[in-house]
Amino acid sequence: LIFLAMAESGFNTNAKSWAAAVGPWQFMPYTGRLYGLEQDWYKDERRDPIKATVAAARYLTKLYDDFGSWEVAAAAYNAGEGKLSKAITKYKSDDFWDISKGRYLKAETKNYVPKIMALAIIGKNLKSFGFDDIDFHEPLDFDEITVKPGTDLVKLSEALQVDFEEIQRLNPEVLRWFTPPTIAEYKL
Repeated sequence: LIFLAMAESGFNTNAKSWAAAVGPWQFMPYTGRLYGLEQDWYKDERRDPIKATVAAARYLTKLYDDFGSWEVAAAAYNAGEGKLSKAITKYKSDDFWDISKGRYLKAETKNYVPKIMALAIIGKNLKSFGFDDIDFHEPLDFDEITVKPGTDLVKLSEALQVDFEEIQRLNPEVLRWFTPPTIAEYKL
């Protein structure tokens, strides 16, 4: 299912859709809040790769529990739970492939599940598809620190001797140059 995030955003924490979906998992504001991702003027946790991934896992588990199929769960992630429930009722089938033959789902959703499957096949067989010279990034290596509310990230970067851009890259959920002043402490 990690390839779902690739299909959604290319793993881009700053991705934003025309419909206001944000982050690597492209959470809509309401769904993000429903799964514990806080959003305000200071931060948008839909951009946090760890918190958003945990939320996406919970949401996808719920969709799988509701529909009993990973294909339908993925389609519901794309089109919405209500849309897939109506499609199941309309076509009297809970099989994604049967439902996708009809006209009710948009082409984007009909192509979404095959796209994820294709990404998974390619991702698990890179050499077979000619991707044998890929220079993979090292896993992220970082430490977490707890800072006071309203901490100036520019000054913090100078004190830690870490580029400000690196602090921003590792904390994409922080929308300002300082941590939220409205909470007791903030973990960077």
